[in-house]
Amino acid sequence: MPLDLNNNQFLTKEEIKEKAKSIFTATSAPGTSDKYAHISTERIIDDMSALGWGVVDAKQVRARKGDGYQKHLVVFRNNDLFISGDDGDNMFPQILLTNSHDGKNAFTFTAGLFRLVCENGLVISTQEFENMKIRHYGYDFEELERVITNMVQALPLAVESMNRFKQTKLEQEQIVEFARKAVQIRFGEEQAQNITIDYNDLTTPTRPEDRGNDLWSVFNTIQEKITQGMFAYTTGAKVRKARKIKNFRQDLDLNAKLYELAAEFVSI
Repeated sequence: MPLDLNNNQFLTKEEIKEKAKSIFTATSAPGTSDKYAHISTERIIDDMSALGWGVVDAKQVRARKGDGYQKHLVVFRNNDLFISGDDGDNMFPQILLTNSHDGKNAFTFTAGLFRLVCENGLVISTQEFENMKIRHYGYDFEELERVITNMVQALPLAVESMNRFKQTKLEQEQIVEFARKAVQIRFGEEQAQNITIDYNDLTTPTRPEDRGNDLWSVFNTIQEKITQGMFAYTTGAKVRKARKIKNFRQDLDLNAKLYELAAEFVSI
């Protein structure tokens, strides 16, 4: 399932369980190391709540085997934290937690932004905002508190990055180049060479707030269309409608790479 980053109401545990029951698995998967300390993601949810962060979405991957232990994602928001843009482009910071109960993943915390103007979520790339991890060995609340405090303290870096995007103006050929590279990220370089896309349509904003040649507007226009499948392409003699990204791991990876791509265009 795709991420639902536009939800501003905290979910109950019953609602979370309907979305991703693996979050509440009480034991680790058979065969995990004796050194592995099982920490249910439910405990993290409780501890994050104590720090002021509620759950606005949750997802899990499909599991061919080991159902209940698979990788899952939880999206947290603190409604007391808000980024107010001078131009009315306001956002909520979000923290995205990925974990599994099969011994293969640490708790990984990724920074995100929820953009109110278009109800669209962004994932900040690791180059701009380092991911934080907690291993399944000796977890305690104090360690979680340190991780979250560090992420909140780093939020000005996200604002600074966003402001650099807004201050960077792109020529038309740069806008098309950004779009071409975004398509390559979505499809892979080899497949992208075999498809035809109307780049004028792909780079045309869907709303008045994103009109302009600044990098922030260009990035948000293309990011939304690429992730939401809001474009068509031709392969061979067939015209196809792009599909919306429906796998949260692919969604996170694609979002982060698009953010990294945008960072490459800052004041070039």
